[in-house]
Order: sequence, then C-alpha cells, then structure tokens
Amino acid sequence: MNEVAQPSTATPQNTQADAPFDFDVTIVGAGPVGLALAGWLAKRSATQALSVALVDAREPEDAVSDPRAIAVSQGSRMILEPLRWPGDATAIQRIHVSQRGHFGRTLIDHTEHGLPALGYVLRYGSIVHALAEAVHATPVHWFRSTSALQPAQADDSVTLPIESAHVARNLRTRILVNAEGGLYHEQRSGTGATRDYGQTALVGTVTLSAPQPHVAWERFTSEGPIALLPTGGVRGADYALVWCCSPEEAARRAQLPDDAFLAELGAAFGDRMGRFTQIKGRASFPLGLNAVDTLVKGRVVAIGNAAQTLHPVAGQGLNLGLRDAHALVDALAQHGATPVALAAFAARRALDRRLTIGATDTLARLFTIDFPPLATLRGLALTALEFVPPVKTALARQMMFGQRR
Repeated sequence: MNEVAQPSTATPQNTQADAPFDFDVTIVGAGPVGLALAGWLAKRSATQALSVALVDAREPEDAVSDPRAIAVSQGSRMILEPLRWPGDATAIQRIHVSQRGHFGRTLIDHTEHGLPALGYVLRYGSIVHALAEAVHATPVHWFRSTSALQPAQADDSVTLPIESAHVARNLRTRILVNAEGGLYHEQRSGTGATRDYGQTALVGTVTLSAPQPHVAWERFTSEGPIALLPTGGVRGADYALVWCCSPEEAARRAQLPDDAFLAELGAAFGDRMGRFTQIKGRASFPLGLNAVDTLVKGRVVAIGNAAQTLHPVAGQGLNLGLRDAHALVDALAQHGATPVALAAFAARRALDRRLTIGATDTLARLFTIDFPPLATLRGLALTALEFVPPVKTALARQMMFGQRR
C-alpha cells in the first residue's frame, strides 16, 4: 500500500514499545475519503481517545496542483464543513437531464428542495488540500511517502508492514481501513460485482460561448453520457467535461487538434450553451464497475474506491465514499475499535450502497442502448418525473444524501 518520509509533527498516541497496539485505527490512503475519515475520527477521539494513523505513498502536496474536477453533493458538504471546506467551490443550482436527438428531459432545481445548492464542483487538489490542513491540526500520526504492504490478521489485531526510504517496520492496529483510490482497471481483483462498460471517459475543461452559470448538464447520447459541470471562470463560461464514448473513439478524439475535438463535442452535445470555444487539460480513463461483496473481513474494512468504483454518471463515487467514512466513524464511536463496530457499519451501509450502485449501473447501461423504441420509453420516463414530484424528489435526495439509516 505505501511509505514513511517524515510523519506528521503531531504526537502519536499509544506508540510506546510496551503498548499492546501501535494504533486503534490505521487508514491506508490519503485521498479525500481517507483524509475525511482521519479528521472525523480525530474529532471524536477527543472524548474516546482512539489513536489514529494515516499511511499513504504520496506527499499531500503532490495532489494540490491536481486540476481534475469532482462533484460533491450538498449532503457531502454538510458533513465535510466541520472539518474544512474549500473556498473555490462552484455551486450547482440546477441539473438538466436529457437525451440527445430524442424528446424528454427533467430539471432538478435547488429551490425545489429548499437548499442553497444541489452540489458543488471543485478541484481534486482543493479538497485534498483543505482536508489535509484539517488533519494536520489533529493528533493523527501521518506516515507520508510510505508504502503499506500485505497485512496479516490475528484475532485481536492486524499487522501492517510499512516501508519508506527511512523506515521499515510493522504497525499493529486494532482496525485497518483500506481507503486507497484507483481507477476501475487498477482494482479488478477480489470478489463482487464487476462490469466493463466498454467506455472511456474523456475529461478536460471547456469554455462555452453562451454559458448558463450554476447549471450542470447530464446529456445522454448513443455513445454514452456527456456531463458538463460548472467551474466558474469569466461569466461562468468554464465547465468540467466528462465525455463517455467507446475506447476506439476516445483514442481517436484524444489525438484530434482542439478545433476538431470541439467541433465533434458540439455535434454530440448540441448548442444549448452556444459553441465550445476552448478545451484544456485533456485526459482519459477507462470506465467500469467494481463493488466488493463484503465491506468487512475480520478487522479489515474497505471504504470509498476500495469498496466500489463506479461509472461517473450522476457523480456518485466520491459522495458514496464519504458516506462510507462518516458511517464508519459513527460505528466506531458507538462500539469502539472492535469487530462489533465493523459489523454495525456493514449493516448500516448495505441499503445505501445497493441503491446507489444499482442506480448508477442502470443509468450507465440503459441510456446507451441505441434502440428507437427504448429511446421513446426513456424520454417518457424523464418527462414523467416532471409530473410525479414525489418520485423526482426521492431520486434527487438519494443522489444528494443517500440512505443514512
């Protein structure tokens, strides 16, 4: 997993040579989900005295310049704010969902739910930086530039070998949390649901000539969904692009000059916001589903991308992972660093995971079948949401808040 350059300047707890455990909870992975878990646990530990370690292969500074855009729901903002909230987030106040070349659309507006926003768009580097600053102010012992190797379990603990340029040692912990990130094709081991969507996501930042600030777009095409997420800029004209298409088309488009790329994007998306005038930071990654069948194995628990890697449609991956982390904190607060806590956590997360993974998987597949009668049914379904407010509200609130029972 990863290494120990210089650990955090905070003083670790329970690390004496004769202590039965080095830490109560050890987290592997310092992405947004791992950092949020560490920060929340540290806040709870003021009363429960849980000692917490965080292990990651990278330095947190490495992520600060990462320009990738991520969508964070209003529900996620509410649970993140007690730690720290980035100042450069762009609010999503309306979501427009439609399918290219066919009738039917639905609009979700923040005023329908009495909320300041439905969600927010921010840079990956911004949220990592904010959460890292919050963790630095706690007693969490942070092993940076440190590789975590294969753990070994005993009845009462987990032994985790770690290595860095300076140190090789074993950590003994009551609970080990796997919060490592990664893309679909990097995490295909283990048991559970696995699906290759046969799609690649082209991402970047685009500029539009007639933007609609604070409006996010999910536009389904026969190739796959196109998402445009507002990121601000002059006149609110900049949007984060996620364009899903076949691997062959993605490889071809990745080689196109900017003008040709933008012309094809405009033909695929339509002219709802005028012309696409600029593209920056083009990249691509394969799309698939991985979802482990069990979150807990003994004293080891998986959360975030280590538990499920989702298609980006509807932007649920990070939000589901943050709900994993928050529920784990609640379980540990109630039951301590014990297998009972992990069992309670797994039971609590079952419904939310099933609904969110199922909805994302269904959308990713259903809206890419190029069959005219089915396109008509999809259009009817989108239109029907406008006339059945309780169903539309339930769907929106699931995407924003999930199931937290």
